Amino acid sequence: METIAPSPEAETIAILETIETRLRWLSSWTIHNANHLRESRDGLKVGGHQASCASITAIMTALYFGALRPNDKVAVKPHAGPVLHAIHYLLGQQSLNALQRYRGLGGAQSYPSRTKDSIPVDFSTGSVGLGVAITAFASLIQDYLIAHGDLAEADAGRMIALMGDAELDEGNIYECLIESYKHDIRNCWWIVDYNRQSLDSTTADRMFRRFDDIFETCGWRVETLKHGKLQRDAFARDGGQAIADWIDACPNAEFAALTYQGGAAWRTRLHADLGGAGESLALIDTFDDDALAALMTNLGGHCIETLLDAFARCGDDVPTLFIAYTIKGYGLPFAGHKDNHSGLMNPGQIHALRDRLGIAEGDEWAPYGGLGDNVAAQARSVVERSALATARPVPTAPAIPLPDALPAPEGAEWSTQAAFGRILLDLAKSGHPIADRIVTTSPDVTVSTNLGAFVNQRGLFRRQELADVFSAARIPTAQKWAGHGAGQHIELGIAENNLFLMLAALGLAAPLFGTRLMPIGTVYDPFIARGLDALNYACYQDARFLLVATPSGLTLGPEGGAHQSINSPLIGIGQPGLTYFEPAFADELALMMHWAFEQIQADDGGSTYLRLSTRTIPQVTRTDDRWKADALEGGYWLVEPGAARDVAIVFTGAVTPEVLEAHAALADDVPGLGLLMVTSPDLLHRGFSARHAQRWTGDTRAACHAETLLDRLAPGAGLVTVIDGAPSTLSWLGGVRGMRVSPLGTDRFGQTGDLPDLYRLYRLDAEAIVDAVAELLL
Repeated sequence: METIAPSPEAETIAILETIETRLRWLSSWTIHNANHLRESRDGLKVGGHQASCASITAIMTALYFGALRPNDKVAVKPHAGPVLHAIHYLLGQQSLNALQRYRGLGGAQSYPSRTKDSIPVDFSTGSVGLGVAITAFASLIQDYLIAHGDLAEADAGRMIALMGDAELDEGNIYECLIESYKHDIRNCWWIVDYNRQSLDSTTADRMFRRFDDIFETCGWRVETLKHGKLQRDAFARDGGQAIADWIDACPNAEFAALTYQGGAAWRTRLHADLGGAGESLALIDTFDDDALAALMTNLGGHCIETLLDAFARCGDDVPTLFIAYTIKGYGLPFAGHKDNHSGLMNPGQIHALRDRLGIAEGDEWAPYGGLGDNVAAQARSVVERSALATARPVPTAPAIPLPDALPAPEGAEWSTQAAFGRILLDLAKSGHPIADRIVTTSPDVTVSTNLGAFVNQRGLFRRQELADVFSAARIPTAQKWAGHGAGQHIELGIAENNLFLMLAALGLAAPLFGTRLMPIGTVYDPFIARGLDALNYACYQDARFLLVATPSGLTLGPEGGAHQSINSPLIGIGQPGLTYFEPAFADELALMMHWAFEQIQADDGGSTYLRLSTRTIPQVTRTDDRWKADALEGGYWLVEPGAARDVAIVFTGAVTPEVLEAHAALADDVPGLGLLMVTSPDLLHRGFSARHAQRWTGDTRAACHAETLLDRLAPGAGLVTVIDGAPSTLSWLGGVRGMRVSPLGTDRFGQTGDLPDLYRLYRLDAEAIVDAVAELLL
């Protein structure tokens, strides 16, 4: 009988199936080693999600070794981190040491991290949903760069998210989906590991087809991969259609339970439910128990051929959702069990899996252990031909030249918000190279945060031309916003999560695409909290941007408490990767904006948060520039302490008029009263903390800036701290030199009113400051 050689495609699929098995093993063993073999000094469970890894190994195999192109970027499902590490281990880009120290200090991270992992990571993930949504915004930024001539169309890649189906419960997914529809995004794939199990439960059966409807309505193509080739072949046989119909009707929880119980349970249930379908029962009985279990669990997300075919069908730039049906814990002893999310194989189970895979004891870490020389060589060849086989260098973005300084707008009175708009407008008109790199964005508050003039000058970004209908009709309007490919403002709907994800994508343009941008996002200060998770996510992966938030505190009095911020200064102090400033004067603001642009490009830089105000403040007259260096370290003496040095007023931002009024009222009774302008409570606190860390770091640096400033006062002097925000933002300064403190600030939800009434009610007016000084002196 003549032997028919398998086709090259069949051979490739067989090798990819072998690689998939290796990834499932290596990810499982990495987690097992961390939990059962490595020394535990604290008795805590290390974890690692073996079941979540097993459900996605076929998807990642088909993607990374079959479909991925060199310029594609991938955000990996957080719980699939060990699979990503195993992939790079096969590629020779991850060390054995890092795998053996998984979830330990210096080892492979729990969830993929741009800044903590040694392997290439395109997007950090961890907080579910955010790693998915950022790919849509990255796709938009890629199109922005193409439209501006900074990236060739031929070099465009797909922005791909690998997601667990439970992430589809996250609201930011749908906020992003709406925004991506508005901006007509392309080159974006979201691949759902649809195992229908989350931590607590199985997915509701009624969600079947709902995701298709939602995404198709938003212009996405939906590819549902429910059945693998083995199932499809069986369905084509006599009696097969009834089995297909039974699978489609089977509730998720029951399918999971039968998967866990195995072939005998499948047979009993199918015989009971299909008793009247003789052809179907005859077909079922052609399979033994193991083969029947393999057939019933041969879902699309575990079939390499099905996955490759689907990826190949979608080679255009249409955004695509792949719903790949899978089984949580596939190939592991607790496959389908409802408690498997945090489950770990015990030593007996992992050893049985090792033996079943033909891996010799002691060869558990061998990249191709148990495969035999020929198969191992074939697998290695496929891996080495993949798009990731050659480590991708991080693109080097040329530095953007900066002017020596940003001129402050002239005038006797300015609000910091208005000054911000004027500085940006002057930059837009200047013709300086930095102006072409600025990209602004805002969640439907462009006008009310003073970005309008910049947009008038530079335009909205749209891939297709968007006429300004009002201007074309000669209807008077202050906003002349035409949309075109050269525009530099990306307008968003009113969803703060989208703002921070957009800033994250803009801020990663340099390492992802090789072009540095200067992203500026504006938002209402009280609503930072609505997108705080996404802001933290952006900072965690070292995206660089300037966040401008306004109005601060109570200063939008008539809007009431819902539009007044309290704890945002504490967010600024507590957020790593973000430096918070609160300027009072226009020249301070210009100085800080220039500093922020420097930090966006600095090797050890970061992002900047400016807390601004709509309140108009008389500008101070400067006699020299000596204040500037201190201002960029966190504060300077606006009025130097006099001889007595017993008390000082420490303040920041919009309360400056009340402080100056109180200072004038106290001039005769408290001569030499100092006024300490704090420009960045964040930098002062950071320096203070670093100073005390010297005890264990061995650093011998000089006194911190807060100490230097407060040394101008007598020992035991008193401080009145004043901020339109949480009083603890400044009150900690009393601990720097052991000084008494009388803190003023807002620690309650505000209400409507004008500033005189509100500042009197919340004890931020000049009278309250005078009383606080008196309290300290008396």
